[in-house]
Amino acid sequence: MNRTLPWDWYDGAIPQNVLVDPTAYLETTYSFAMFQSEQPTALEIGRGTSLYLGVMFDLGKSARMKIGSFVLMNGARIICDSQITIGDYCLISWNVVLMDTYRLPLNPSLRRTQLYLVPRCSPRRTSAPVPAQPIHIGPNVWIGFDSCVLPGVTIGQGAVVGARSVVTTNVPPYTIVAGNPARVIRQLEPVETGRISGSITRE
Repeated sequence: MNRTLPWDWYDGAIPQNVLVDPTAYLETTYSFAMFQSEQPTALEIGRGTSLYLGVMFDLGKSARMKIGSFVLMNGARIICDSQITIGDYCLISWNVVLMDTYRLPLNPSLRRTQLYLVPRCSPRRTSAPVPAQPIHIGPNVWIGFDSCVLPGVTIGQGAVVGARSVVTTNVPPYTIVAGNPARVIRQLEPVETGRISGSITRE
């Protein structure tokens, strides 16, 4: 099976343990340049999802990720050593970082030891045994550009994360959060969430 992309500028291929729906769009296989997951099904990309230039899947050996249907991602960086899930109809904007691990210890002396080892690795990357905590993003979530979602965070369905926010704690459904650290700005009204009218009809 040919797992290259005919329009691709990068001489790469989609990894064998990545499942891509036939209706999904990947702009380039360069998105997998840092992909290392050894899980049987490491990444699932759902129906009608579009992943544009700059999306990077930095998945460690034990990482698993699932992206729902009709998701739009543009220039997002995924750092995953455990699990990240993204629900249907999500919008992940430019330069968003989703990280379920810090990859380095907080202790300065331990961190220095790890950095000393990086030049001896191929590819050059950190692999410290630090804990990872899954990230879950519900359906219909919009994450604004330059935002960062940290380990262990769940973002409830219909929530909006303002641009350049740092999300350190769970976000309730149908709320707008913003800031560093992100805080609830306001609740979305039912008509804004589509729970009264304007719902999407599936074919």
